[in-house]
Amino acid sequence: MTSISPAQLTAALDWRYATKKFDPTRKIPADVWAALEHALVVAPSSFGLQPWKFIVVTDPAVRAKFLPVSWGQAQVVDAAHHVVFALRKGVDVAHVDKFLARQIELRGGSLEALAPYRGMMTGFVEKITAAGGIDLWATKQVYIALGQFMAAAALLGVDACPMEGIDPAAYDEILGLTGTEYATVVSCAVGYRAADDKYAAAAKVRFPVADVLTHV
Repeated sequence: MTSISPAQLTAALDWRYATKKFDPTRKIPADVWAALEHALVVAPSSFGLQPWKFIVVTDPAVRAKFLPVSWGQAQVVDAAHHVVFALRKGVDVAHVDKFLARQIELRGGSLEALAPYRGMMTGFVEKITAAGGIDLWATKQVYIALGQFMAAAALLGVDACPMEGIDPAAYDEILGLTGTEYATVVSCAVGYRAADDKYAAAAKVRFPVADVLTHV
């Protein structure tokens, strides 16, 4: 693997911002988009359980329906792609077993050999479910994937805007998720900034390092 330099990483992250205005005429090259989809597929999650689904929306008609339920934010229609991040509701023992079956398919082994590992995972799932927190846990995992996706986009010179200013229930209705095991959490518009987006050149506003970072 070829690594990038610390300076390249810093430059990419400093360049990144929540893009307010996209250039609707610019599309993301197929190889670049494939790499960004891969960043989603390989995103880390607790136990590797991947309690999510990523829905890439490029259909203009569908995205037009998003506009009124996204506070009128034009990013949802102007960006090259719009990705909806949905959680997998009610993760249960069956989901754990599905994951373990996939692990055996890729790595070999047997369910019997994985019994202690399975017991640890199912114990966690059952405990947090009993406490009413399984979907909150899944939501947190979705945000891990969103963070990786945005960092990958910045490294590839692609702009992104994470969007919580949406009506998740309306998104579910539009995407046919209502009544399924998935539910919208957040979305992210992805493409290239417009030349006249004034926020592109604005200073990044962050608290002083000493306020947010310490060493012990």
